[in-house]
Amino acid sequence: MDNRRPLLAAVLGNPISHSRSPRMHNYWLKKNKINGYYLPIKVAPEDFERVIRSLIKKGFSGVNVTIPFKLSAMKIADECSDIAKYIGAANTLTFTEEKKIYADNTDAYGFINNIKSKYADWSPKKGSSLILGAGGASRAVIAALLSEGSNKIIVINRTIEKAEKLKIQFENKIKVESWNDLNEIAASSSNIINTTSLGMNDESFIPINPESIPKEALVSDLVYVPLETKFLKMARNRKSRTVDGLGMLIHQAIPGFKNWFGKTPVSTKELRAILMK
Repeated sequence: MDNRRPLLAAVLGNPISHSRSPRMHNYWLKKNKINGYYLPIKVAPEDFERVIRSLIKKGFSGVNVTIPFKLSAMKIADECSDIAKYIGAANTLTFTEEKKIYADNTDAYGFINNIKSKYADWSPKKGSSLILGAGGASRAVIAALLSEGSNKIIVINRTIEKAEKLKIQFENKIKVESWNDLNEIAASSSNIINTTSLGMNDESFIPINPESIPKEALVSDLVYVPLETKFLKMARNRKSRTVDGLGMLIHQAIPGFKNWFGKTPVSTKELRAILMK
Protein backbone atom coordinates (compact mmCIF):
# COMPACT_ATOMS: atom_id res chain seq x y z
CA MET A 1 0.00 0.00 0.00
CA ASP A 2 1.30 3.44 -1.02
CA ASN A 3 0.91 5.80 1.95
CA ARG A 4 2.80 8.65 0.33
CA ARG A 5 0.91 11.80 -0.56
CA PRO A 6 -0.49 11.50 -4.12
CA LEU A 7 1.07 13.58 -6.88
CA LEU A 8 -1.35 16.19 -8.26
CA ALA A 9 -1.73 18.04 -11.56
CA ALA A 10 -4.63 19.69 -13.34
CA VAL A 11 -5.89 21.41 -16.47
CA LEU A 12 -7.29 24.95 -16.14
CA GLY A 13 -9.64 26.46 -18.66
CA ASN A 14 -12.96 28.16 -19.27
CA PRO A 15 -14.83 26.18 -20.52
CA ILE A 16 -13.18 22.93 -19.40
CA SER A 17 -15.80 20.16 -19.60
CA HIS A 18 -14.78 19.31 -23.20
CA SER A 19 -11.16 18.61 -22.26
CA ARG A 20 -9.91 15.06 -22.82
CA SER A 21 -6.70 15.73 -20.86
CA PRO A 22 -8.02 14.28 -17.55
CA ARG A 23 -8.99 11.04 -19.30
CA MET A 24 -5.54 10.82 -20.87
CA HIS A 25 -3.39 11.66 -17.83
CA ASN A 26 -5.41 9.47 -15.46
CA TYR A 27 -5.07 6.58 -17.95
CA TRP A 28 -1.28 7.05 -17.89
CA LEU A 29 -1.25 7.29 -14.07
CA LYS A 30 -3.09 3.97 -13.84
CA LYS A 31 -0.89 2.29 -16.48
CA ASN A 32 2.30 3.41 -14.71
CA LYS A 33 0.93 2.50 -11.26
CA ILE A 34 1.52 6.05 -10.02
CA ASN A 35 -0.27 7.35 -6.94
CA GLY A 36 -1.63 10.56 -8.42
CA TYR A 37 -4.56 12.49 -9.83
CA TYR A 38 -5.12 14.88 -12.74
CA LEU A 39 -8.12 17.19 -12.31
CA PRO A 40 -10.15 19.51 -14.57
CA ILE A 41 -10.63 22.97 -13.02
CA LYS A 42 -12.87 25.67 -14.49
CA VAL A 43 -11.51 29.11 -13.63
CA ALA A 44 -12.91 32.60 -14.14
CA PRO A 45 -10.34 34.78 -15.97
CA GLU A 46 -10.06 37.20 -13.04
CA ASP A 47 -9.25 34.31 -10.69
CA PHE A 48 -6.53 32.66 -12.78
CA GLU A 49 -3.44 33.82 -10.88
CA ARG A 50 -5.06 33.32 -7.47
CA VAL A 51 -6.00 29.74 -8.34
CA ILE A 52 -2.49 28.99 -9.65
CA ARG A 53 -0.92 30.32 -6.42
CA SER A 54 -3.32 28.25 -4.31
CA LEU A 55 -2.49 25.07 -6.27
CA ILE A 56 1.22 25.67 -5.63
CA LYS A 57 0.51 25.98 -1.89
CA LYS A 58 -1.52 22.76 -2.00
CA GLY A 59 1.46 20.89 -3.40
CA PHE A 60 0.44 20.45 -7.05
CA SER A 61 3.30 19.51 -9.39
CA GLY A 62 1.97 21.62 -12.24
CA VAL A 63 -0.90 22.30 -14.62
CA ASN A 64 -1.91 22.47 -18.24
CA VAL A 65 -3.66 25.65 -19.32
CA THR A 66 -6.05 25.96 -22.20
CA ILE A 67 -8.33 28.68 -23.58
CA PRO A 68 -8.29 31.51 -22.50
CA PHE A 69 -5.19 31.29 -20.26
CA LYS A 70 -2.22 30.57 -22.55
CA LEU A 71 -1.12 34.22 -22.56
CA SER A 72 -1.90 34.78 -18.88
CA ALA A 73 0.31 31.81 -18.01
CA MET A 74 3.29 33.57 -19.60
CA LYS A 75 2.69 36.72 -17.57
CA ILE A 76 2.73 35.02 -14.16
CA ALA A 77 5.64 32.66 -14.90
CA ASP A 78 9.01 33.16 -13.20
CA GLU A 79 10.78 31.51 -16.12
CA CYS A 80 9.75 30.55 -19.65
CA SER A 81 11.20 28.08 -22.13
CA ASP A 82 12.65 29.46 -25.36
CA ILE A 83 9.86 27.88 -27.41
CA ALA A 84 7.17 29.41 -25.17
CA LYS A 85 8.78 32.83 -25.61
CA TYR A 86 8.99 32.28 -29.37
CA ILE A 87 5.35 31.22 -29.65
CA GLY A 88 4.23 33.85 -27.16
CA ALA A 89 2.02 31.47 -25.21
CA ALA A 90 2.28 28.61 -22.70
CA ASN A 91 0.19 25.48 -22.26
CA THR A 92 2.24 23.69 -19.57
CA LEU A 93 3.29 25.02 -16.17
CA THR A 94 5.62 23.15 -13.83
CA PHE A 95 5.91 24.21 -10.18
CA THR A 96 9.46 23.90 -8.85
CA GLU A 97 10.60 22.91 -5.36
CA GLU A 98 11.23 26.60 -4.73
CA LYS A 99 7.53 27.23 -5.58
CA LYS A 100 8.47 29.00 -8.79
CA ILE A 101 6.48 28.72 -12.04
CA TYR A 102 8.19 27.40 -15.17
CA ALA A 103 6.18 27.94 -18.36
CA ASP A 104 6.57 25.81 -21.46
CA ASN A 105 4.72 25.31 -24.73
CA THR A 106 4.55 21.70 -25.85
CA ASP A 107 2.17 22.24 -28.77
CA ALA A 108 5.03 22.57 -31.27
CA TYR A 109 6.65 19.41 -29.88
CA GLY A 110 3.31 17.61 -30.10
CA PHE A 111 2.72 18.68 -33.68
CA ILE A 112 6.13 17.51 -34.94
CA ASN A 113 6.25 14.27 -32.97
CA ASN A 114 2.74 13.33 -33.99
CA ILE A 115 3.74 13.47 -37.66
CA LYS A 116 7.11 11.78 -37.18
CA SER A 117 5.56 8.94 -35.18
CA LYS A 118 3.55 8.08 -38.29
CA TYR A 119 5.93 9.18 -41.07
CA ALA A 120 9.53 8.94 -39.85
CA ASP A 121 10.90 10.22 -43.17
CA TRP A 122 8.85 13.43 -43.12
CA SER A 123 10.63 16.78 -43.29
CA PRO A 124 9.12 20.23 -43.90
CA LYS A 125 12.37 21.32 -45.57
CA LYS A 126 11.01 19.85 -48.77
CA GLY A 127 8.60 22.16 -50.58
CA SER A 128 6.24 24.68 -49.02
CA SER A 129 3.83 24.45 -46.08
CA LEU A 130 0.36 25.98 -46.13
CA ILE A 131 -1.23 26.79 -42.76
CA LEU A 132 -4.95 27.51 -42.52
CA GLY A 133 -5.67 29.83 -39.60
CA ALA A 134 -3.81 32.46 -37.58
CA GLY A 135 -4.69 31.72 -33.94
CA GLY A 136 -2.68 30.25 -31.08
CA ALA A 137 -2.43 26.81 -32.66
CA SER A 138 -1.13 28.39 -35.85
CA ARG A 139 1.65 30.11 -33.89
CA ALA A 140 2.76 26.77 -32.46
CA VAL A 141 2.74 25.10 -35.88
CA ILE A 142 4.75 27.94 -37.44
CA ALA A 143 7.34 27.72 -34.64
CA ALA A 144 7.50 23.95 -35.09
CA LEU A 145 8.02 24.16 -38.86
CA LEU A 146 10.70 26.86 -38.52
CA SER A 147 12.52 24.79 -35.88
CA GLU A 148 12.57 21.89 -38.36
CA GLY A 149 14.19 24.03 -41.05
CA SER A 150 11.17 24.93 -43.18
CA ASN A 151 11.96 27.94 -45.35
CA LYS A 152 8.63 28.46 -47.11
CA ILE A 153 5.54 28.85 -44.95
CA ILE A 154 2.32 30.41 -46.24
CA VAL A 155 -0.48 31.42 -43.87
CA ILE A 156 -4.03 32.14 -44.99
CA ASN A 157 -6.79 33.28 -42.66
CA ARG A 158 -10.33 34.51 -43.16
CA THR A 159 -9.27 37.74 -41.42
CA ILE A 160 -6.06 38.68 -43.24
CA GLU A 161 -5.11 41.33 -40.64
CA LYS A 162 -4.67 38.61 -38.02
CA ALA A 163 -2.32 36.72 -40.33
CA GLU A 164 -0.34 39.90 -40.98
CA LYS A 165 0.26 40.24 -37.21
CA LEU A 166 1.73 36.73 -37.22
CA LYS A 167 4.04 37.73 -40.04
CA ILE A 168 5.41 40.56 -37.89
CA GLN A 169 5.71 38.30 -34.83
CA PHE A 170 7.78 35.80 -36.81
CA GLU A 171 9.99 38.50 -38.33
CA ASN A 172 8.68 38.11 -41.88
CA LYS A 173 9.74 34.44 -42.04
CA ILE A 174 6.26 33.56 -43.25
CA LYS A 175 4.20 34.73 -46.21
CA VAL A 176 0.56 35.80 -45.97
CA GLU A 177 -1.89 35.18 -48.80
CA SER A 178 -5.63 35.60 -49.30
CA TRP A 179 -8.11 32.93 -48.16
CA ASN A 180 -9.68 33.30 -51.61
CA ASP A 181 -6.53 31.76 -53.14
CA LEU A 182 -6.81 28.57 -51.06
CA ASN A 183 -7.15 26.16 -53.98
CA GLU A 184 -4.32 27.68 -56.00
CA ILE A 185 -1.87 27.72 -53.06
CA ALA A 186 -2.83 24.24 -51.87
CA ALA A 187 -2.13 22.79 -55.30
CA SER A 188 1.57 23.65 -55.00
CA SER A 189 2.02 22.80 -51.29
CA SER A 190 3.92 19.85 -49.81
CA ASN A 191 2.23 20.23 -46.41
CA ILE A 192 -1.28 21.50 -45.69
CA ILE A 193 -2.20 22.05 -42.05
CA ASN A 194 -5.61 23.07 -40.73
CA THR A 195 -5.32 24.92 -37.40
CA THR A 196 -8.85 26.39 -37.54
CA SER A 197 -11.99 24.91 -35.95
CA LEU A 198 -13.49 24.33 -39.40
CA GLY A 199 -14.68 20.74 -39.59
CA MET A 200 -15.21 20.30 -35.85
CA ASN A 201 -18.18 18.00 -35.13
CA ASP A 202 -18.85 18.04 -38.89
CA GLU A 203 -20.71 21.32 -38.38
CA SER A 204 -18.59 23.15 -40.97
CA PHE A 205 -15.99 22.31 -43.58
CA ILE A 206 -12.96 23.74 -45.34
CA PRO A 207 -14.08 25.09 -48.73
CA ILE A 208 -11.36 23.40 -50.76
CA ASN A 209 -11.62 21.67 -54.10
CA PRO A 210 -10.45 18.08 -53.45
CA GLU A 211 -8.49 18.11 -56.71
CA SER A 212 -6.39 20.97 -55.31
CA ILE A 213 -4.89 18.61 -52.72
CA PRO A 214 -1.66 17.17 -54.18
CA LYS A 215 -1.41 13.38 -53.98
CA GLU A 216 2.15 13.67 -52.66
CA ALA A 217 1.24 16.20 -49.95
CA LEU A 218 1.02 15.54 -46.21
CA VAL A 219 -2.30 16.82 -44.88
CA SER A 220 -2.72 17.47 -41.16
CA ASP A 221 -5.85 18.54 -39.28
CA LEU A 222 -5.64 19.67 -35.64
CA VAL A 223 -9.38 19.01 -35.21
CA TYR A 224 -9.93 15.56 -33.69
CA VAL A 225 -13.73 15.43 -33.32
CA PRO A 226 -14.48 13.73 -35.63
CA LEU A 227 -11.20 11.84 -35.85
CA GLU A 228 -11.36 11.90 -39.63
CA THR A 229 -12.69 15.28 -40.71
CA LYS A 230 -14.15 15.91 -44.15
CA PHE A 231 -10.84 17.59 -45.00
CA LEU A 232 -8.81 14.50 -44.07
CA LYS A 233 -11.29 12.26 -45.89
CA MET A 234 -10.80 14.32 -49.05
CA ALA A 235 -7.03 14.00 -48.67
CA ARG A 236 -7.23 10.24 -48.07
CA ASN A 237 -9.36 9.83 -51.18
CA ARG A 238 -6.62 11.66 -53.07
CA LYS A 239 -4.13 9.09 -51.68
CA SER A 240 -2.34 11.86 -49.76
CA ARG A 241 -0.65 11.11 -46.44
CA THR A 242 -2.83 12.25 -43.54
CA VAL A 243 -2.37 12.98 -39.83
CA ASP A 244 -5.26 13.50 -37.42
CA GLY A 245 -5.35 15.90 -34.47
CA LEU A 246 -5.71 13.33 -31.71
CA GLY A 247 -2.05 12.35 -31.99
CA MET A 248 -0.96 15.94 -31.42
CA LEU A 249 -3.14 16.10 -28.30
CA ILE A 250 -1.41 12.98 -26.97
CA HIS A 251 2.15 13.96 -27.90
CA GLN A 252 1.87 17.50 -26.50
CA ALA A 253 0.88 15.97 -23.14
CA ILE A 254 3.94 13.71 -22.79
CA PRO A 255 6.51 16.31 -21.57
CA GLY A 256 4.16 17.66 -18.88
CA PHE A 257 3.34 14.20 -17.56
CA LYS A 258 7.06 13.38 -17.37
CA ASN A 259 7.78 16.61 -15.44
CA TRP A 260 4.92 16.17 -12.95
CA PHE A 261 4.83 12.42 -12.42
CA GLY A 262 8.37 11.27 -13.25
CA LYS A 263 7.59 8.76 -16.01
CA THR A 264 7.54 9.13 -19.81
CA PRO A 265 4.14 7.88 -21.01
CA VAL A 266 3.47 6.32 -24.42
CA SER A 267 0.72 6.65 -26.98
CA THR A 268 -1.22 3.43 -27.49
CA LYS A 269 -4.20 2.29 -29.54
CA GLU A 270 -6.02 1.69 -26.27
CA LEU A 271 -5.49 5.32 -25.23
CA ARG A 272 -6.71 6.62 -28.59
CA ALA A 273 -9.85 4.49 -28.25
CA ILE A 274 -10.50 5.79 -24.72
CA LEU A 275 -10.08 9.40 -25.84
CA MET A 276 -12.56 8.99 -28.68
CA LYS A 277 -15.39 7.67 -26.47
